[in-house]
Amino acid sequence: MLTRPSDGEQRDAMRTRARAIHEAGSLAEALAGGALPKLVETTLSEALVLGLLKQGVSKYLAIFGHGSTDLGDVLRIYEEEGVTRTFNFRNEVEMAHAATALRWQYGEIPAVVTSIGPGALQAFAGSLAAASNGVGVYHIYGDETTFGEGYNMQQVPKEEQGLFGRMTALMGGSYVLHTPEALRDALRRGTLAVNHPYRAGPFYLLLPLNTQPQRITVNIAALPDRPDLPVLAPVDDKPYVKAARLIAQATSIAIKAGGGTRGHDAAVRRLAEMSGAAVVLSPGSTGVLPDAHPQNMHVGGSKGSISGNFAMANAELVIVIGSRGVCQADCSGIGYKAAKHVININGDFADALHYNHTTALAGDIGAVIERLCVHLAGASANKADWLKSCAAKKAEWTAFKKARFDAPPAHDAAWQRAVLYQPAAIKVVADFAKEIDAAKFFDAGDVQANGFQIVEDDQTGDTFTESGASYMGFAVSGLLASPMADKPRYGIAFTGDGSFMMNPQVLIDAVEHKLRGMIVIFDNRRMAAITGLQIAQYGREFRTSDSVAVDYVQLAGAVKGVRAAHGGCSADELRAALKQAHAHNGLSVLHVPVYAGPEELAGLGAFGQWNVGNWCEGVQREWITQDI
Repeated sequence: MLTRPSDGEQRDAMRTRARAIHEAGSLAEALAGGALPKLVETTLSEALVLGLLKQGVSKYLAIFGHGSTDLGDVLRIYEEEGVTRTFNFRNEVEMAHAATALRWQYGEIPAVVTSIGPGALQAFAGSLAAASNGVGVYHIYGDETTFGEGYNMQQVPKEEQGLFGRMTALMGGSYVLHTPEALRDALRRGTLAVNHPYRAGPFYLLLPLNTQPQRITVNIAALPDRPDLPVLAPVDDKPYVKAARLIAQATSIAIKAGGGTRGHDAAVRRLAEMSGAAVVLSPGSTGVLPDAHPQNMHVGGSKGSISGNFAMANAELVIVIGSRGVCQADCSGIGYKAAKHVININGDFADALHYNHTTALAGDIGAVIERLCVHLAGASANKADWLKSCAAKKAEWTAFKKARFDAPPAHDAAWQRAVLYQPAAIKVVADFAKEIDAAKFFDAGDVQANGFQIVEDDQTGDTFTESGASYMGFAVSGLLASPMADKPRYGIAFTGDGSFMMNPQVLIDAVEHKLRGMIVIFDNRRMAAITGLQIAQYGREFRTSDSVAVDYVQLAGAVKGVRAAHGGCSADELRAALKQAHAHNGLSVLHVPVYAGPEELAGLGAFGQWNVGNWCEGVQREWITQDI
């Protein structure tokens, strides 16, 4: 058995190791130069911090509790020596969203730290956004002790073992460090999960309260690095030749660019132009083709556009790229009404074979497209009529949007005055974001449903919309990634009144972490997306609004350091308010009242189908009869 040093000796040894890492510039350099020994006797908590450092994880987002005090003390020492950074938060859901945004927007891998019990469950709920959007982050939760001496406070009160580990395993990869020496295996599985090239997601490390301070001998050299995986694509020419033949023969082709196409802008554009395909976007792939590109048909699906849904419904060949075929993206499976065949480019076999009559090109999107394009010379020659009909529908969609963008304010019953329609207000803010090169974050709800149809992105990475899990409160929380990032970018959160109130504590954390950004609250005094759905399906709204007026300017302004202001009730007033808000060296909040009611100009409509409510019977009947 190891001789246990005193607490003071342990901390001194930790500090010495942390200082050596800082002075060497990295853990790898400290190890290579001999400043750090290969074998170290330490606690599980420090061994975990060392292991994550080896994978490039040095930023922790934390709400500490009795289930994480030992890990917290290690992080204190490592931060004092300049090796790690820990950012404290006020809500675990907010914290999980900020971590997701840090990886999604900036590519930095963070670790979320909570205590045991309710806090862990909140962070776990927030991790749904990372899981749904394929974003790899670490989640570290406290867990019940391993001795079984009796119930631990905040564990699941049930006579069963490892319940938190079982719950987290349902969402993603999970490892309970019941045996501290298993750290190497845990981190090997973890690094593959958070860095998976095609299906990344959260990885959960469960640290029992009593194993965190347990001393072990760890071989730092044997702890796994961040994987350096090769780019994969089919090696045989046969599937490319088959796909190219299908593309050349078809007279109408639609590319459905899913969230996996983010960052593959050039490859998607090359494939579209060589194949003569119309490109239909998902909410998460805006910008993969420049907005004004003649083959960009905009978003398609249940909440799709006139042009996007036209291309989906009339294409005889569909090329699906980087999409998992979520119900809203393909109208619950019936969006491709004329399709006879599918070419699916995806690294995940299950997603690549989601549809029948599929030629699957499984592998890296960029590598697959590069090899496919070799065989596409002249393939676009017979697509002129198709692209002409798509261009007409795009012009129709453009005119449809313009009528809403140019609409003057209308009298609203709740506000008792004339206010902007929501599409017009969002367009003003989106144009301003483009003007100042700000990243746009959209919350779930009516703001999001209108927003991803309005943005005019020319590259991916300009808009982040949490459409995978439709998580209210994501946008305002996602802004908090900026002050934690190595190279921050100004961001604007587009949120509804309901979504904002899901995570209003962002106001405090934004000041604490010196965020410079903006929240724009589009307030229609209701859950307008669901109101609209209820009216469309059943002709009546039910319990999606209330009578409580909230002064959001006073609420936000109560936090010292936040600049809160009214956004006005006209486009000119809103533009002026945006300029003043942007000039503030901190977080600005603008409150913009918007119209809610029966006027058609109040929204961008929906041009697809969806297997919900009283539409289910018709959608399911059609799904049964279609072939793909």
